[in-house]
Amino acid sequence: MKILVCISHVPDTTSKINFTDNNKSFDTNGIQYIINPNDEFGLTKAVWMKESHKAEVVVASVGEAPCESTLRKCLAIGADRAIRVNMNPLDGFSVAKQIVHICEKEKFDLIIAGRESIDYNGGMVPGIIAELINYNYVANCISLEIDQNKATAAREIDGGKEIISSDLPLVIGSQKGLVEEKDLIIPNMRGIMQARQKSLEVIEPIEVNPKTLSNKYEKPSPKGEVKMIGSEEIDKLIDLLHNEAKVI
Repeated sequence: MKILVCISHVPDTTSKINFTDNNKSFDTNGIQYIINPNDEFGLTKAVWMKESHKAEVVVASVGEAPCESTLRKCLAIGADRAIRVNMNPLDGFSVAKQIVHICEKEKFDLIIAGRESIDYNGGMVPGIIAELINYNYVANCISLEIDQNKATAAREIDGGKEIISSDLPLVIGSQKGLVEEKDLIIPNMRGIMQARQKSLEVIEPIEVNPKTLSNKYEKPSPKGEVKMIGSEEIDKLIDLLHNEAKVI
């Protein structure tokens, strides 16, 4: 079995976000980057399957040179080799097209991509990949078992979960539940040393016209001061809820 795990190089949620160039560009100064959490759940599942299904695990990321540190961490976790597409990802469609180009050169039985990244939260990439290469697709995947060429998956839906059966090849949108946070693999020294010897291939991107363009970034407006209303001031509370908060 051959598994591709798509990896996003994203800012840690504890980082302070700022913008430059008149709020048209993201300021990367002082930002700590991590593996996108939804991707990390998928990577952990793939490493487990590496042992149980004798699978080869390939990780791929669309990004510039700084994302190689994230790919090296993926190799230390247990991936066999890595591919970096050397471009600044402009939108989800562009990313998906670059991944599809990799898939056209190599045949993968299973493609795992996080259901969404925590930076832009687009949630488009795995679905677009599946459509472009005509693979079956399971979104919001919280369970996956594979027996020979058959996959049984569960996906999260409103109020419960849905069980799905599918033939391979397959694309899944991974998230928490596929594995739990306690199961995430922390690279040890042996894994880190081995990662230095594993292949990290850099390829040039194919030409793609982005479907979306970000014109400007803006932070959410700061929250106003909290107004404390005494328990005996019911009329004042109703007035504020109606005329100021406009929730009633």
